[in-house]
Amino acid sequence: MSDHDRPMTSSASNDALVVLSIRIVCLGLLGYWSLLLIGPFLTIIAWSIIIAVALHPIFHWLCAKLHGHRTLAAVAITVFSLFVILGPAAWLGLSLAASVQMLIARFADGSIAIPPPPEIIKAWPVIGDKAYAIWQLASTNLTELLIQAAPQLKPLGSRLLSTAGSVGINLLKFILAAAISGFLLIPGPALVQSIKNIVVHIAGTRGEEFVDLTGATIRNVSRGIIGIGILQALLAGVGLLLAGVPAAGLFSFLVLLFGILQIGPSIILIPLIVWSWFTMDTRIAVLFTLYMVPVNLLDNLLRPLVAKGLSTPMPVILIGVLGGTLAHGLIGLFVGPIVLSIVWQLLVVWARDVPKAGMNSAGA
Repeated sequence: MSDHDRPMTSSASNDALVVLSIRIVCLGLLGYWSLLLIGPFLTIIAWSIIIAVALHPIFHWLCAKLHGHRTLAAVAITVFSLFVILGPAAWLGLSLAASVQMLIARFADGSIAIPPPPEIIKAWPVIGDKAYAIWQLASTNLTELLIQAAPQLKPLGSRLLSTAGSVGINLLKFILAAAISGFLLIPGPALVQSIKNIVVHIAGTRGEEFVDLTGATIRNVSRGIIGIGILQALLAGVGLLLAGVPAAGLFSFLVLLFGILQIGPSIILIPLIVWSWFTMDTRIAVLFTLYMVPVNLLDNLLRPLVAKGLSTPMPVILIGVLGGTLAHGLIGLFVGPIVLSIVWQLLVVWARDVPKAGMNSAGA
């Protein structure tokens, strides 16, 4: 190459670099702008996609039963989803809001009776004496304890009131997500293929595998964890309402929360069963126990059947639940663990293949 050609080549490379930089900046601005526009609806879109993916096997089965009438099958599933949301889920949300407001009001006026602490608490290491003193003050003068703890409890109370007051907005989000998911059921296979084509450009030949793994994870987590948790919470809520247990909405929500965390509802239901034998008529307590024991064991019976291959660790689910709830409110309680489970499964597959690639290159 002559000295005359070298500056021309260098100039062409600089021009190409400038053009590439401009393209990247323009694409980045478009992507950022698009994210700003869809940001308020991101959780709704994510939840509608999750519902569509989770219910698509049922949609496919129903299409076969209706002799290929896909629109009718999609409408039937959407109506059923809206019925579930507008009925039991609406009761759960509104009852939870009422329970939270009632507890905050009773704490504020000091009308909640707290039993004295057991002496064994003093034997706890490090925090025993302090915990005993706080509990003792709460049992004798709850108002004084609330006055002392007011600066620390004010942010928590505001957060609880805000959560309770936003039940209507969250319910509207669930309704919109269910409606949107109905529109996604019919073009579902075509949309999945389009997503696979896009991911192949990003992840190479394994793009289709990653998309399939994402779909399997959504179905396993949504049905094996979220679905069973919702079912247990609604069944427990029915039993609590019929038995006249106070704050039934709050206890039902805790059953849902611990069910999603895979801790299980026993931490809530077993104490309530024991409590029923001390406060209810014997016949009512027997019926309450006979009803609640199967509800408590429901996750152990159903999860192996509907969530085969579910391997997401509990800490991942826990972080997803807490992070999703803090970031997106009540709908984040369901979206958070599913999204984080997808990320976890993809990272596991990706990391598992790295040593193989290293061994192949070393052998070469």
